[in-house]
Amino acid sequence: MDNCVRSVEQCLPGAEIIIFDDDSGDTTTLSVLNKIRNKHRVITPNKAGTTKHGGLYGNMQHAIEVLKDTSSLVCFLQDDTQVVRPILNEEIRSLKRLFSENSSLGFVQPCFLRRPDPEQQSFEASKEDGVRLFYRKDRNQSAGIHYSDLLITSPSRLLERHWVFKTSEPDNDRQAKALFGPMPYLYSPFAMWLPNVPAYRGKKKTWALKYAEKKARCGYYPFKIWSTEKSRQFLARAGKQPPVAQTHLTCEGQTPPTPWRYNPLSGNRLLKHLNSLETFFHRHVAGRLGGSR
Repeated sequence: MDNCVRSVEQCLPGAEIIIFDDDSGDTTTLSVLNKIRNKHRVITPNKAGTTKHGGLYGNMQHAIEVLKDTSSLVCFLQDDTQVVRPILNEEIRSLKRLFSENSSLGFVQPCFLRRPDPEQQSFEASKEDGVRLFYRKDRNQSAGIHYSDLLITSPSRLLERHWVFKTSEPDNDRQAKALFGPMPYLYSPFAMWLPNVPAYRGKKKTWALKYAEKKARCGYYPFKIWSTEKSRQFLARAGKQPPVAQTHLTCEGQTPPTPWRYNPLSGNRLLKHLNSLETFFHRHVAGRLGGSR
């Protein structure tokens, strides 16, 4: 989280940064939040009344409600992501104009791609929009065509369409398809998930997941932040190849093994299968055995 906040501070000085806490009890996270509170607004889950905000989608819903009266755009990031380059004023103006001139636009994806896709089609926006975009090819993916958890949006527009965040990315993609057009991706993105991050969801890790993380050398691999000049060159580059993270980005210090992984279990069917079996056992078998004693 600290790395994500510092990257925004460096790449977009003066930006309003709001952290929506997931009611974490982790001592390290709480220490970072206490430090961040000295400079930025930290909002904890609202449990008053009948509505309980918390978790990723509860916090995202809370965010658009808090920011409903602002005319500004909002960029949602997560603690295992960061901004990788300076965001220029002309980019912000172009994004605002893009939303104001396209009423069917709900979301823009600001991140590099995780891997190359030879079938992805490039799309350049009109010169009036001033921002170059492309769209992913729809091959019945569960998400990523109309919605992504990392996004740029207009809170007021979402609420005008009675948007309520669902509890999964595929459900939100289906909702976005019903309310808006396809989601464009920035041809010159400015953010990215960190590679080879350990999994933090859940209190216990399976043996398969622990082994996969060790094999992938999971750890902390923050990205080097570009100069303003390199950002301008990136924005002006020729060609129509969608931007893949591993092609353009480098990490500070140690570099994770290639290809970069964003899920330690990806690409290994055996470990995925073992992970599922162990998870099933702990949820359905171990609990029954314990309850029968």
